[in-house]
Amino acid sequence: MPPMVIDLRRAEDWRDVIHRAVQVLAEGGIVAFPTETVYGLAASALDELAVERLLATKRREPGQPLALAIRSVDEARDYAPDMSPLARRLARRGWPGPLTLVVDNSHPESLVRQLPARVRQWVSPRNTVGLRVPGHPAILDVLHMLAGPLALSSANRSGKPDAVTAEEVLEAVGEGVDLLLDDGPCRFGQPSSVVRVEGRRFELLREGVVPERTIRRLASVMVLLVCTGNTCRSPMAEVLCRQLLSERLGVEPAALEDHGVMVVSAGIAAMVGGRASAEAIEAMKEFQFDICGHEPQPLTEPLVRNADFIYTMTRSHREAIVAEWPGAAERTFQLSPDGSDISDPIGGPLEQYRACAAEIRRHLEARLEHLEPFLAAQPE
Repeated sequence: MPPMVIDLRRAEDWRDVIHRAVQVLAEGGIVAFPTETVYGLAASALDELAVERLLATKRREPGQPLALAIRSVDEARDYAPDMSPLARRLARRGWPGPLTLVVDNSHPESLVRQLPARVRQWVSPRNTVGLRVPGHPAILDVLHMLAGPLALSSANRSGKPDAVTAEEVLEAVGEGVDLLLDDGPCRFGQPSSVVRVEGRRFELLREGVVPERTIRRLASVMVLLVCTGNTCRSPMAEVLCRQLLSERLGVEPAALEDHGVMVVSAGIAAMVGGRASAEAIEAMKEFQFDICGHEPQPLTEPLVRNADFIYTMTRSHREAIVAEWPGAAERTFQLSPDGSDISDPIGGPLEQYRACAAEIRRHLEARLEHLEPFLAAQPE
């Protein structure tokens, strides 16, 4: 029997559509979802019979694990408590989106262990699990209403072309689907990239939407230095940090990004269109740095989300960041290891800027001891 088809572009009540999909899944059915990559088949990972039926519909060969679609980056650590900093970094920057991460899930507290025994074999046959947060509102809304994750695979027969329209889903696997959500052609029209992460290394298992060069960039360690206006303290910290990191890695500062490190600065109250203060420019000249071209930028959600280490000049800066973005608390530190504030030299004489720069450099040297184990993530 052909599935029920709902055209999302013409649906009058989005919530009703989501409730229908949740009901089908909760009752052991299979839903074909549009995603940003290709159409996917989904079944509740808590329902062994539903996942078995999905595999039969796919005609999937044994040993080819299914991915788990989950709600968010935060939820990933419930399924893989030992996710490395590199894996967490890729998840934070790549989700929701066309990236599937294969990570170790041998930890005894992994929620994978709470799935039915046969489902565990189908999603984690070798103590690893593929996790993905798809970038489409329909499947994300369903995940937020459904108990547990979804077993997810492309909506095609194994070995056949991916379905990128609802019509192709019907032609390929229509008889095995209970509900098909039609949202027209998929945005990218090719599968997600699959990346295996072990410690500080990654391996591209399947290149899909996200090419390897982009994954390398996503894997880079990002240091974010924050002050108030991004006109003196944090711009000075930015160039000093670049110098110290380049010395540690034995490369030129301009080549840091090629070696997996990004350093940026921002201000909690920065105004676009300004420039570094004249005294900060002069103080940096004494360190052989030119920050004349620096343009202040405000602190934004993407900067906070993407940063691995956020160093603030004062306690109040840190408190403001954590209040606005609580999820960044474990990545946000005062630059001074002893918790003392680095005073704003604005309005003071050049000597005050020199002293401020020297203090920043001293604290950066101490902080880099903490940073070094996280540098230079490499592909296999």
